[in-house]
Amino acid sequence: MPSPSLRQERAAWARGTLLVGVDEAGRGPLAGPVVAAAVIFPAEIRLRKLIRDSKTLSEGDRNLAATFIRAKALAIGVGASSVREIDRYNIRQATIRAMRRAIERVLPSCYRVVPKAHILLDGLAMPELGHDHEALVDGDALCFSVSAAGIIAKTVRDRLMTQLARRHPGYSWETNMGYGTETHRFAINTHGVTRHHRMTFAPVAQLSFL
Repeated sequence: MPSPSLRQERAAWARGTLLVGVDEAGRGPLAGPVVAAAVIFPAEIRLRKLIRDSKTLSEGDRNLAATFIRAKALAIGVGASSVREIDRYNIRQATIRAMRRAIERVLPSCYRVVPKAHILLDGLAMPELGHDHEALVDGDALCFSVSAAGIIAKTVRDRLMTQLARRHPGYSWETNMGYGTETHRFAINTHGVTRHHRMTFAPVAQLSFL
């Protein structure tokens, strides 16, 4: 796996702006919200090996990385879209809404330092975002700030799903985080769906009517 670099950040700093790294967690699960995070680091930040694609980190390492990010970031914004929004608008539009909310929570902090920001998304461009931005495929593996955003989004969402698991025991959300594991699908068949399930996702719709 490639290691994230500060190339994108240094290019932004050279232009007299700050980089806003943006990533999401939870597009694929059958239950729970989609969560996005936006992270801005100050120009003096230095690379740390623990900050990389959140999918390659253990839960313990993600939590350590999140602690570092919160200590060193100039600003962090988190946004989410609910299951209701996912079912109403579709997962792409809900993800865009979550990203927009995260971005708009960090921009005021950025503008107190410099008058403009350069927004970099993981993946592909999203014209509906409402903010000028650039997109980088595999950004969570290549760009330090985007990796950090992915870690924050993942740890926040995991914490939310663990809390929901206490209210809805039986679905194993504390371990599967709402993804369509065999255990989760069996639980849907056994216990039915909850208000936290995404009814427009085909596996939920199919399993809930078996």
